[in-house]
Amino acid sequence: MLTFRRALVAAAFVLTILFLTTRSSSPAIPAAAETFPKAHAFADSSRQASTTAAGQKIDGSAIHGASSSRQRPNKKGQQALQDMSKLSLYDKLAYQFPYDVETKFPAYIWQTWKWTPAHSEFNFREQEATWTEQHPGFVHEVITDTVAVHLLRLLYASVPEVLEAYEALPLPVLKADFFRYLILLARGGIYSDIDTYAIRSALEWIPESVPRDAVGLVIGIEADPDRPDWKEWYSRRIQFCQWTIQSKPGHPVLREIVTRITDQTLRRKRAGSLRDINNKGVIEFTGPALWTDIIFEYFNDDRYFDMSKSPGPIDFRNFTGMEVAKRVGDVVVLPITSFSPGVQQMGAKDYDDPMAFVKHDFEGTWKPESERHIGENN
Repeated sequence: MLTFRRALVAAAFVLTILFLTTRSSSPAIPAAAETFPKAHAFADSSRQASTTAAGQKIDGSAIHGASSSRQRPNKKGQQALQDMSKLSLYDKLAYQFPYDVETKFPAYIWQTWKWTPAHSEFNFREQEATWTEQHPGFVHEVITDTVAVHLLRLLYASVPEVLEAYEALPLPVLKADFFRYLILLARGGIYSDIDTYAIRSALEWIPESVPRDAVGLVIGIEADPDRPDWKEWYSRRIQFCQWTIQSKPGHPVLREIVTRITDQTLRRKRAGSLRDINNKGVIEFTGPALWTDIIFEYFNDDRYFDMSKSPGPIDFRNFTGMEVAKRVGDVVVLPITSFSPGVQQMGAKDYDDPMAFVKHDFEGTWKPESERHIGENN
């Protein structure tokens, strides 16, 4: 007969066995190294674009692929804890939010506004609804300014300098820019401005010919001003869009832009010059100019790509006039039609084009800075 004492002894024995068998196989602490797709052949100018079953086209091969010899982390065994105080901010972020290109894109949609859809004064119901309709099964969050602060305090508690920088930014539009990079770095998924319509599901953004476990970032072209006076109108000859971005957590482009904005913000804070940022300064400080620069830096970074096999530096010439998607390592770049259809310039086609994925209403462009909120950036 099993007495209470014998039952107690048996339970203690089972717990002891469980402890001994599980402590050596506890979840590994992720290493700071990244995983990238294997090297791919270089684009051959004579090679024609291929067409997927959905009608979407993509260049026959990548502009250049990632180096396959230096990027796969060792996922076996337990990793030693690191002293965060001795790491650079870039390495802290790599440790806190490791990147693995082979994971799936998280099924998150992040948008921001001063009210949630449940509020009577929420005035983007039609736009917001398209994202839910096109993405059944996705977690769709509209984050208010107040919630954004608490969410970032939770996600970045171990990197307090990032929180200090976010809270120090003097303009809502600066925080709007910074938030999208921060949430995608930590959680991944899709960020899109509240005044955008989802024309097609994100499941169609990446061509079927491209394996999903080889892509970690999807971006689109915002501007391709092929005219002599382009500097009077735009900040960069090719400007990448940041009102809609899809990424996997921890992507190095996001890690770099968060590091850059944090460092520059804290430097300006100590110098007392944060309040000196004007509208043009926003574009350079947190907006599409900085975003574009960091993407091009990434495309030419020998930490991630084997540049010895590259036919030359990657610059605007690789993307101007493009009408189909292009892949650079683990990044898919979509043509201007994808996120800027119907603008009737720079080669953008209309909303019914097969490559048109997101419509942007540009609701925030005409409002003064004092009336703009975190979700209303462009």
